[in-house]
Amino acid sequence: MTAYNIVRFRVKPGREEEFVDTHRNMAADGFPGMRRVALVDTGGGTYCVLGEWDSFDDIVAARPDMIGVLDALRDMLDEISPELGVTDPISGHAVVELGAAAEAPPTRPKRKAAKKAKPAAKKKTSAKKPV
Repeated sequence: MTAYNIVRFRVKPGREEEFVDTHRNMAADGFPGMRRVALVDTGGGTYCVLGEWDSFDDIVAARPDMIGVLDALRDMLDEISPELGVTDPISGHAVVELGAAAEAPPTRPKRKAAKKAKPAAKKKTSAKKPV
């Protein structure tokens, strides 16, 4: 089943554009197993990153690299709380998925149309003329 990670950030005033641009450039590279990522502006300088992954194991394997990305963002972030620091990360397996992509039946490969048989060629017979 699909896995997701969600990370909440509070960006320092005046650093929002830089924060968004950094994510835009980083999202193009992605991580192995990551299907897609979205950066959501939730208002008031707060953003959430939502990552969709092939499996939870892919999230676990990418954590060291994701921490590296966070290190590049750290100076743009305000502390959310003393307990959380500058991020509020959560992740897990999807237990329900709704929507067109989730509800679409699996696609089957299209079968090639059978070739129409050509009509049998007429045999040429040499008719003998009566003598």
